[in-house]
Amino acid sequence: MNPLSFYVITDLHYFKNSLGAYGEEYERKMDFEQKCFAETQAINEAVFDWLAQAGDADIVLIAGDLTYWGEKECNTAVSELLHDFKEKSGKRVCLVTAGHDFDRDAHSYDNDGRHDIEGTKFSELYDLYKDFGYSEAIVFNEKHLSYVAQLNENVRLLVICNDIDGKRNAPYDDEFFSWIEAQAKQAQEDGQMMIAMEHYPVLPGQPVFALIDDARESQAQRLTEILADNGVHLIFTGHMHNQSINVTRTAEGNLFYDVCTGSVAATPAFIRRVTIEDKDTVKTESIPIPEFDWDKSGLSGKEYLRNQFDRMLRSYAAAMADNPVRFMGKLGIKPTPALEKIIPFLGKRLNRITTGTLARLLFTHADAELKDKLFVDFAVEMVRSVFEGNQPYKEGTPGGDTLLRIFRRLSPFVKNLKGAQGETLDFYETMKHTVGNYGIDDYDAVLKLSGN
Repeated sequence: MNPLSFYVITDLHYFKNSLGAYGEEYERKMDFEQKCFAETQAINEAVFDWLAQAGDADIVLIAGDLTYWGEKECNTAVSELLHDFKEKSGKRVCLVTAGHDFDRDAHSYDNDGRHDIEGTKFSELYDLYKDFGYSEAIVFNEKHLSYVAQLNENVRLLVICNDIDGKRNAPYDDEFFSWIEAQAKQAQEDGQMMIAMEHYPVLPGQPVFALIDDARESQAQRLTEILADNGVHLIFTGHMHNQSINVTRTAEGNLFYDVCTGSVAATPAFIRRVTIEDKDTVKTESIPIPEFDWDKSGLSGKEYLRNQFDRMLRSYAAAMADNPVRFMGKLGIKPTPALEKIIPFLGKRLNRITTGTLARLLFTHADAELKDKLFVDFAVEMVRSVFEGNQPYKEGTPGGDTLLRIFRRLSPFVKNLKGAQGETLDFYETMKHTVGNYGIDDYDAVLKLSGN
């Protein structure tokens, strides 16, 4: 077969800046926001300018969350941006819509506060985005805005969507699973290689994400088996704004890879270039998004996005000490008089404690180069690395050994840990492989789909 190259981006979260993204209430919102808001129009324009000039692939896959909160003007602007991109570059776009693209509480901000603005209905998405996969589909499922597209003479793309009218991350019913299986089997009968794309990860991007209900496809195991056992060994996903590549093997012995790409509007912000070299070999490379036209106060785009991520984490730590009601509200915890006393007590100490002191309280020790470092600073770097991928805190490193000793001390108190989909998790192993990457390189890797 002839090699096929394409680009993958995801979670554009486009917001039309002229709608309003400034003011005191906006800044309060951004204290607890992982991704950028006002800057997203500039970021997306820079990304598509870069893609238009990139000469080594003429297909772009977009794995969902095209707008910030489904604002009608933003969906219209994204559609116009994509039409302009196709016209200027001659490249194809295949996308999937997702939960941020319709039926949300759309709003803008200015000096007078927050304002409601018109949103988008699910029923409007087809007309907005029909030229980016739907209209060229060889098979189309209207209920799920899902389809099969022929990428070249040998490769088909299966696009599946579970953010549908009135529901988000909705469990697929038996009828839709049968539709998915039928497309996979048809590709095999036709001698075609099939790859897939969905917004939600199917495999947890990091092991700890298995604890979060919304962090992955709601029926991950069943979908994995249907795809992998019918010849679809690779899916491209987004949603969690993390950079990761994970693999599992079904009971029948078939490999399944989930390649999750970070949002272009939040750290880590990357474009993936993928080359299918043959039916067994797929090469993926990660390219940082280009610099974008914004006053970044002398920072690079990478530094600017990383600062926003760190701002969010530090806001949680500060609110825990100084504003427990807001802290609990952001985490969905119902305030009680007791919690309003306990949380700031713990928060004030957490913000002052060193990593060495915390380790001693747990009857262990921190490595020398970390013992005097504030634990909140260490925690910010550690959490950010979970999203950035290729987490460095592995066994044999000062940070890794310190964290593993702490996890070992905590593990007797965290027994019978259950994932959001009912699986039993070992606390120590879950945390070990969350803070340190012992598997596939999350950025640049050659994937062998058969395992050989």
